Amino acid sequence: MSEPRQILVTSALPYANGSIHLGHMLEYIQTDMWVRFQKLRGNQCIYVCADDAHGSAIMLRAEKEGITPEQLIANVQAEHSSDFADFLVDFDNFHSTHSEENRELSGLIYTRLREAGHIATRSVTQYFDPEKGMFLADRFIKGTCPKCAAEDQYGDNCEKCGATYAPTELKNPKSAISGATPVLRDSQHFFFKLPDFQAMLQQWTRSGTLQEAVANKLAEWLDSGLQEWDISRDAPYFGFEIPGEPGKYFYVWLDAPIGYMASFKNLCARRPELDFDAFWNEGSKAELYHFIGKDIVNFHALFWPAMLEGAGFRKPSAVNVHGYLTVNGAKMSKSRGTFIKARTYLDHLQPEYLRYYYAAKLGRGVDDLDLNLEDFVQKVNSDLVGKVVNIASRCAGFIHKGNEGVMVAGDAAPELTEAFLAAAPSIADAYEGRDFGRAMREIMALADRANAWIADKAPWSLAKQEGKQDEVQAICAQGINLFRQLVIFLKPVLPVLAADAEAFLNVAPLTWNDHLSRLENHQLNPFKALMSRIEPAKVEAMVAASKEDLLAAEAKAPVGNGELAKDPLSAEIEFDTFAAVDLRVALIVKAEAVPGADKLLQLTLDIGDERRNVFSGIKSAYPDPSQLEGRLTMMVANLKPRKMRFGVSEGMVMAAGPGGEEIYLLSPDSGAKPGQRIK
Repeated sequence: MSEPRQILVTSALPYANGSIHLGHMLEYIQTDMWVRFQKLRGNQCIYVCADDAHGSAIMLRAEKEGITPEQLIANVQAEHSSDFADFLVDFDNFHSTHSEENRELSGLIYTRLREAGHIATRSVTQYFDPEKGMFLADRFIKGTCPKCAAEDQYGDNCEKCGATYAPTELKNPKSAISGATPVLRDSQHFFFKLPDFQAMLQQWTRSGTLQEAVANKLAEWLDSGLQEWDISRDAPYFGFEIPGEPGKYFYVWLDAPIGYMASFKNLCARRPELDFDAFWNEGSKAELYHFIGKDIVNFHALFWPAMLEGAGFRKPSAVNVHGYLTVNGAKMSKSRGTFIKARTYLDHLQPEYLRYYYAAKLGRGVDDLDLNLEDFVQKVNSDLVGKVVNIASRCAGFIHKGNEGVMVAGDAAPELTEAFLAAAPSIADAYEGRDFGRAMREIMALADRANAWIADKAPWSLAKQEGKQDEVQAICAQGINLFRQLVIFLKPVLPVLAADAEAFLNVAPLTWNDHLSRLENHQLNPFKALMSRIEPAKVEAMVAASKEDLLAAEAKAPVGNGELAKDPLSAEIEFDTFAAVDLRVALIVKAEAVPGADKLLQLTLDIGDERRNVFSGIKSAYPDPSQLEGRLTMMVANLKPRKMRFGVSEGMVMAAGPGGEEIYLLSPDSGAKPGQRIK
């Protein structure tokens, strides 16, 4: 038998500036299932994580709440830890990047990079808020777009016309923090010479450490030539000061991945059997795996391995990337109640329902996963309650009533026993490869065979016949043994169900190799219901509560919420002015993305007697523009045409929402026809 593997596993660090939601939980549940599988197999598998606790956003939120950043991150860490624990995510250590271990390791890695010649310095010109006394990141600057003159645009792109630009190109710039007019100032910045590692990264990203789709995406960066990475920020900033550089701080993304190392080092201090160097030094034989979302691939698969290489540490064995979570086929939406916090879910439903559904939908790739709430109810009820638990509930009563709870010896269905044993290597291979969906399909196929066999033997009918009691006991003992096998295969996904099943089976905690044995002449404990069906009403209540959470958050939000305060209802217009607006029903004939524009869609609109070309900044809410084609909407038909760099926009479609993914095209009632005037 091979020696147990030494494995260190991490998930991306949640930012200590907000609550965990079901999109976040996709990653932590996926990682936890993989770790539990490794432990079930007898491997030494350590799972560490931490809150990402640095950056100007945390500093500013703490200031707004009237507490210190340290108090803020402590409060958030307590909330995060509770959410993870209640979702059965079993970290070996959950730490914080604002720790002494991380300070020391960040300083060590930076010093090694500097001494090896991988750090450069040069002056950078940035906007500075004279009232707040701080340099402003792009997202903290607003002004008038230099391309289309749209007001209240961010410092790096225009949501109206899709133009991108430098913050210094904005007209009438204002600080989104204080409202003051920023001034340009020079500051010395520190850069990591990422191009020094071009050759290494080209080899490493194609060495099997990444999914092919991820490696292909990174090749675009590598082929165009890597740029030096700005790793410093100026005071005031909540983070670690750069050694020997007063007033200069490490950019949050410099010390965030080092937080993986710091969390493990913190654990090593409490568990003497763990050796930090054995896992992290160059040449380590241990395995290191990161689980992350596709939005942070560049940090984990370019910057991070280059930093480790330059500082003399080992690189990851693999970076496992997953897609985003959608709900009911669309991005999570606060207004629809599908932007669901972890705690809101837990207030209404059991965590293992979601763990199983995620497992059933997760593959090896980076495709997005859709949580269809109707399918969620049906699948959990059908698979877990109707198939797996059903086997135990069908058989346990006959064993208790007919043989005082003792399972008889013997194998009533050798062909089924063999089929279950034969399936184990394939199921293990699917778990190992993170193809959880395939593992669940194979497990449920076994459950179907077991249920069909029991239904064919019909012990409930035999129990009514004279002289059939021994046959009933043999059938039901076989059923319980098959149920036990299914529990072993599902234990990484459903640890509570497994623990409850172990109590019923009257056995020690099951390991993977226990699937090779059977229970014979074995005393069972009384059977209790192991899992109840999901009631659709509870899902509806969860969605309703998520809408209520949004309303409560909006009610509590301070004016401005960290940006320029502005009341859109303060400017009144005369009725005649409003009456002059020509609102028409429009049919979207064609919808397509605009090349070179991040946020624009080009719409061809039929308004009855003519067609209009309209550019609309709604791409973030409709990443697949084709879904809009054939839909009726409303447009302002008498808006003066506006010339844009992509063409002329001949009107404006009507939409509502706070922006980003929360944009909804307004539609007329059914029966409306293109060209009709809206009164």
